[in-house]
Amino acid sequence: MICLLEFIVIILTIILIWILMILLLFRREIKAARERDPAAKSDIELILLYPGIHALIFYRFTNFLHKLKIPIIPRTISQLARFLTGIEIHPAAHIGRGLFIDHGMGVVIGETSIIGENVTLYQGVTLGGTGKERGKRHPTIGNNVVIGTGAKVLGDISIGDNSYVGANAVVIKDVPPNSTIVGVPGRITKQEGKKIDLSLDHRHVIDPITESINELKRRISDLEKK
Repeated sequence: MICLLEFIVIILTIILIWILMILLLFRREIKAARERDPAAKSDIELILLYPGIHALIFYRFTNFLHKLKIPIIPRTISQLARFLTGIEIHPAAHIGRGLFIDHGMGVVIGETSIIGENVTLYQGVTLGGTGKERGKRHPTIGNNVVIGTGAKVLGDISIGDNSYVGANAVVIKDVPPNSTIVGVPGRITKQEGKKIDLSLDHRHVIDPITESINELKRRISDLEKK
C-alpha cells in the first residue's frame, strides 16, 4: 500500500510540475486562447483539452530538436502530434508567440512558413506550397492576422499585419497590411487602414464582387420600374 501511495504521489507531482511548466512557457498562447475563445473556462482546461495548445507544445519541442540538426526524430514526433491533434506543423516552421489555433482539425503549416505574433488560425487552414520548388515556398504571415475557416494561403507570399483572410478564401498573391481578402481566388478589400478585431465575425466580411453584383441588380430593378 505504501509503495502504491508513493507511486501515486510521484505521478501527481510529475503532472503538477508539467502543468506549471506549460503555464510558464506557454503563457502567451494560453492568454491568447482565453481572450479569443469564449468557450475557454480556465487555464487548466486549455492545457488538458485544447488540441491547438497541444500542437504548439509538440511544435516547440520538435523545433528545438530541428535547430540542433537532429534527423528524423523531429518529423517523427510531429507526425505523432498530427495523429493526436489533427494539426500538422513542420518542425522547421517559424512561429511567433501568441498563436491561437481554434479547434484546429485539418490545419497544416508547411516547412518554410513564417508566422508572426498574435495570429489566429481557424480549423482547416493550410499554409502550403504551390509546386515542387525548393527554398522559401510557404507563406509569411504578419502580426495580428486572422485566417478564417478552410482558407488556403499558398506559395511564397506575404500577408500583411492586421489583415483578415475570410473563410474558404484561396490566397496566391501578396496581401498588404490592414486588408481583408475573400473569395476564390482571393480578392482584397481595404479596412480603411484600421487594425481589425481579432474576434471578427465571419458573417460580416464584405465580398466586393457580391457587393458589385447586388448594386447592378438594384440598378436593373430601378430601370425596369421606369
